[in-house]
Amino acid sequence: MTMSHPVITKAVIPAAGLGTRFLPATKATPKEMLPVVDKPAIQYVVEEAVSAGLTDVLMITGRNKRPLEDHFDRNYELESALAAKGDDDRLKKVQESSDLATMHYVRQGDPRGLGHAVLCAAPHVGREPFAVLLGDDLIDPRDPLLSKMVRIQAETGGSVIALMEVDPSQVHLYGCAAVAPADEDGVVRVTGLVEKPEPSEAPSNYAVIGRYVLNPAVFDILRETEPGRGGEIQLTDALQKLAEDETVGGPVHGVVFTGRRYDTGDRGDYLRAIVRLACEREDLGPEFRTWLRSYVTEEM
Repeated sequence: MTMSHPVITKAVIPAAGLGTRFLPATKATPKEMLPVVDKPAIQYVVEEAVSAGLTDVLMITGRNKRPLEDHFDRNYELESALAAKGDDDRLKKVQESSDLATMHYVRQGDPRGLGHAVLCAAPHVGREPFAVLLGDDLIDPRDPLLSKMVRIQAETGGSVIALMEVDPSQVHLYGCAAVAPADEDGVVRVTGLVEKPEPSEAPSNYAVIGRYVLNPAVFDILRETEPGRGGEIQLTDALQKLAEDETVGGPVHGVVFTGRRYDTGDRGDYLRAIVRLACEREDLGPEFRTWLRSYVTEEM
């Protein structure tokens, strides 16, 4: 199909959450800055956006989130010290984060839910389609997801969400999609969405995970969306309206993801993500895997 829709260049990353599940570590440190091996989680997310061609990144922040801005800014004192030592490897790593993308920041103010956070991006995004990436979901770069979603949106218009099949007992933890077949393998038509349904009421076991490519019509709907589950403005509710009436902002499609995903919003999954990524690193993996086998065998 001819790609006649506007090219997507903007990514929005909501990062205003308090990270209460990681207290006391997040009392003074944003949860997005917690390290996954040797990079903060948020850098993986920005790198994913850039790899999909989205180089204009807006972060929706809140109080005590200044370290996010500092991380993606230049640190001339540190760079000068590393350059004076001739430590080119570490200097390159420090400069990578500041050279990744054009970064912008806006404060959410009141924590009124994901839908409200996305709405805060409206003045920056304008009437262009855009991507939303949640910082709790890390997608392994060897299993591209966002680039496929961008392509589907360019071909079909409307909006595209990422889906993952989960055990039916887990659907109450996610937004859940009702789906119909589409013309491409791994892609479905989304006909409805429910936020965190009880398993008996879920329309499927397709869970919405933290990647979206959205038609700007979603802003108009969010402005009229009343608080829903949890007393918050839910992005799922706005997407439901788009799915039930394609004349508003085009169809809603889902890309079913079957690759490697790391949920850093959960303490257990956060630890598993670190172990998995460390095991797969060329510089750390061999020694770490040897130690891990020994620890599991001898200590457990």
